[in-house]
Amino acid sequence: MQLHISPSLRHVTVFQGKGVREFINVKVIGSRKVSYQMLFYMLLLFTLLVRLVFVLTAVDTTNGDHHKCSSIGCVGKKIGPRIMGRRQEQAVLEVMYQILEAPVTEAEVKGKSDVPQTLEEFVAEVKESTYDARAFALRLREMVVLLEQRTRNAKIQEYLYRHVASSSIPKQLHCLTLKLADEHSNNAAARMQLPLAELVPALVDNSYYHFVLATDNVLATSVVATSLVQNSLRPEKVVLHVITDKKTYSPMQAWFSLHPMSPAVIEVKALHQFDWFAKGKAPVLEAMEKDQRVRSQFRGGSSAIIATNTEKPHIIAAKLQALSPKYNSMMNHIRIHLPELFPSLNKVVFLDDDIVIQTDLSPLWEIDMNGKVNGAVQTCKGDDKFVMSKRLKSYLNFSHPLIRKNFDPNECAWAYGMNMFDLDAWRKTNISLNYYHWLEENLKSDLSLWQLGTLPPGLIAFHGHVHVIDAFWHMLGLGYQENTSFVDAENAGVIHFNGRAKPWLEIAFPKLRTLWAKYVDFGNKFIKGCNIRDT
Repeated sequence: MQLHISPSLRHVTVFQGKGVREFINVKVIGSRKVSYQMLFYMLLLFTLLVRLVFVLTAVDTTNGDHHKCSSIGCVGKKIGPRIMGRRQEQAVLEVMYQILEAPVTEAEVKGKSDVPQTLEEFVAEVKESTYDARAFALRLREMVVLLEQRTRNAKIQEYLYRHVASSSIPKQLHCLTLKLADEHSNNAAARMQLPLAELVPALVDNSYYHFVLATDNVLATSVVATSLVQNSLRPEKVVLHVITDKKTYSPMQAWFSLHPMSPAVIEVKALHQFDWFAKGKAPVLEAMEKDQRVRSQFRGGSSAIIATNTEKPHIIAAKLQALSPKYNSMMNHIRIHLPELFPSLNKVVFLDDDIVIQTDLSPLWEIDMNGKVNGAVQTCKGDDKFVMSKRLKSYLNFSHPLIRKNFDPNECAWAYGMNMFDLDAWRKTNISLNYYHWLEENLKSDLSLWQLGTLPPGLIAFHGHVHVIDAFWHMLGLGYQENTSFVDAENAGVIHFNGRAKPWLEIAFPKLRTLWAKYVDFGNKFIKGCNIRDT
């Protein structure tokens, strides 16, 4: 067969052998029309070229030199495997994905005795065996499930130990309380009236900056008071109202009688000394009693929480933290009654006992609340995605129809711990009644409306009454986020050790604890006598 192409490329003639001339004319008209015959011969030519590439590739391979090859052979070696092996490679990946993505069975959770314990053992086993893709994926899955279970169990044990450590009272703090109580009994100076008679009018004077702290922790209170007064530009205008319980009243009074915060005004008052509370007008007492009964009946304590095999460790940690005695303490619930406790005051800043103040807080009184009640920092926006990623769905149970009907799961949450409260605006609302209404609904629902703790009902009660303030005023997470930047924490106005790792506990994060410890006088005879140390 001979192939003749005319110079104009418009005719192609094919000559067959044996002297017989037969031809097929293919007339090419521009580039817009191509005949079927022309297409056939183009495919035929392409097939011959492919065969040639294959032969050259095979020759190059049999020569044994993998680094030198002919130009066409190299092209074949590069393109060939990609075309021919693509389906096979995809099939292998699909098999592995299918195995690895399958739900974990109960048998896998229990584990096998022959599963490799380390990556080194796994690699050695793979080298010695002739695993196909399916067998390889199955073995890899068994090892990952085993290590995942061990990591989960270790995390849960860590959280349980931290829960026990954070829930108990350290002997050093117990010692401090006892020594101060003894001092209150034997030393008249420790029973001094707080505040002095000439300073009593300041307690109801709205030209002062009023702060409220409710706690039974003397050491923590001393740090809050010291940091507040030392960083105030006008300490003579600062009034700190310390609310405590009956058993801690004497030690608390002894501390501030012997360690005055002059020129600031300090008031120490026990709950039973408030007229409003003494008259029995405190529905929080009944609510707490009901709440504790239901908790013991339906929750089973820490043992029931850690027994679950389905929840992630950080969820279990949150539930354990919510079981802390702090959340069942009257000191933590009393903030919902601030308007009744301080009927003469217009505005107050409420402080938790696990905070440190690092700047002057008087500018908070200049914030226009726009008729809102609660000035708070939002907790859904910030560089720290672990701490500042909290929305209502982080606390409320949106699988319950009552919650789903009334709230938006993606609405931003806010923080307790450092809040500006406009008491005048509060008195015009039904916030307190709404708080108890939802507590009752939660009891009727067997505590299924939200996570344990006092923030969730607070989020509901103050819903629609929150004025967002700058995040500078309240930095969170120093009690559960070890990766918190020390520089960022040092530059915040108020830092909050919310979480289990309180700065007065041995489980505190050493790097962050220094920001709290700088306000403790470790040379003080009571501090030193109870072996409370800097490290």
